[in-house]
Amino acid sequence: MAVKQEIRLTICALFFTVISAGSSMLPEDCSASTKSDKQLPALKSESSPRGQILALSCASCHGTDGKSAGIIPSINGFSAEYIETALKGFKTGALPSTVMSRHAKGYTDDELKLIAEYFGTVSHNTK
Repeated sequence: MAVKQEIRLTICALFFTVISAGSSMLPEDCSASTKSDKQLPALKSESSPRGQILALSCASCHGTDGKSAGIIPSINGFSAEYIETALKGFKTGALPSTVMSRHAKGYTDDELKLIAEYFGTVSHNTK
């Protein structure tokens, strides 16, 4: 039972983090409770909240800002286009890897693009 409670607390904390991060990325005139068929305009300096969520699994090796502390290659400073091309290369096997091909195969091309946009944006905002 204690394990289930710990899992629930972890999920709640993650959910709160995601909601907090997502709401800060909405334009000021947009209410989170407003439902509309219209899409919000893309913000050039910020990435998609979904990209940030998808990138959580990358952070354990590459760091939350793409600056790896260990022997794992840093991805900080690379453009979103470069990162996306590399991720798709790992997914198709065009780029050799030990681990990245297995990770990349778990995502759709659209998800890889969102991850790349997140790290491309974070990298350029932390220089």
